Order: sequence, then C-alpha cells, then structure tokens
Amino acid sequence: MKLYRLLTGPDDAAFCHRVSEALNRGWHLHGNPALTFDGQRVIAAQAIVKEVDGEYAPEIRLGEL
Repeated sequence: MKLYRLLTGPDDAAFCHRVSEALNRGWHLHGNPALTFDGQRVIAAQAIVKEVDGEYAPEIRLGEL
C-alpha cells in the first residue's frame, strides 16, 4: 500500500530534522515543498509517501512507520 503524510511546521532546523528523519525511515519526498507566512513566521509543508506491505486502515499510525 502507498501511504501519504504532510509534514508542516515553522521553517526552521527542527522542521528539516523531521523531514530528514522521515527520509531515513524510508519515506520519499512527493512534490515540491510549500511555504507560507502566518504574519510572524514562515511555515513550511512537505508531502512524503511510503510503500509498505499490508492493506490500508484508518487506524495506521503514520508517524510510527
């Protein structure tokens, strides 16, 4: 099955570490990152996808894969 996540957060080192951790856990970037400004800071978003065995169920904890 193919899984999808959208990581979001302030555009800072912590966000980059979250994306790097996901990549090292087998997730792959999906499309380009997006940036927006909330009036105080830049917010980043990056879609990631991962192929895993099994069938999809809404109970799957994506952050644990």
